[in-house]
Amino acid sequence: MAKVTGVARRVVRGTAIACGVAAVAGVGFGFAAGKPVSPDEIAVARKLPGDLCERIGDISALLPKATTPAALVQTGSTEVHCHAEVAASQQTTYTSGTLDIYVTPHAGKQGGANQPPLRPDTIARQAFDRETGQALKDRPYPTKVDRSGRTGGQDWSISVAVVRDDLVVRVEYSAHPVTKEKAEQAALVIADRAIWEAK
Repeated sequence: MAKVTGVARRVVRGTAIACGVAAVAGVGFGFAAGKPVSPDEIAVARKLPGDLCERIGDISALLPKATTPAALVQTGSTEVHCHAEVAASQQTTYTSGTLDIYVTPHAGKQGGANQPPLRPDTIARQAFDRETGQALKDRPYPTKVDRSGRTGGQDWSISVAVVRDDLVVRVEYSAHPVTKEKAEQAALVIADRAIWEAK
């Protein structure tokens, strides 16, 4: 009888191990054969206003006076680019200035294996983190600024990057003559305007 009982125990134990292996294998197959993410589950990028550059407003004060007042010209739709320029050849004061604004709304992306899709704000933050420049404190949204000065300290190029939710705004402002402080403040104001109008 004891011998039969021992056999029975081994059978029960073997059955339990087999069930355990099957359960683990089932979990493995569950991950490996998980339901793929549908494109409908990945958030698309927001649509920017068709008149975004116009909404940013009058920027003529940031550029030298010219025969034709400077105004932003808009190109692009998924990513909007606003551009304004006054070249030294357009007036007699030997001054110049350029302003470029790039507004990029980010979409979500496919996540890693067995992971949910990445959200648009996550993708935007990753893009912002790749921007060069020094992080600024005491700003309503994460901001970086990169400064480049040339001869005499009156010729500056300022690049500002700002992220808010799914939006990344980059402003590139160059002018002569201008102080570093005024150029940086101007670029920050324009970046904030763009963030506000694109929301």
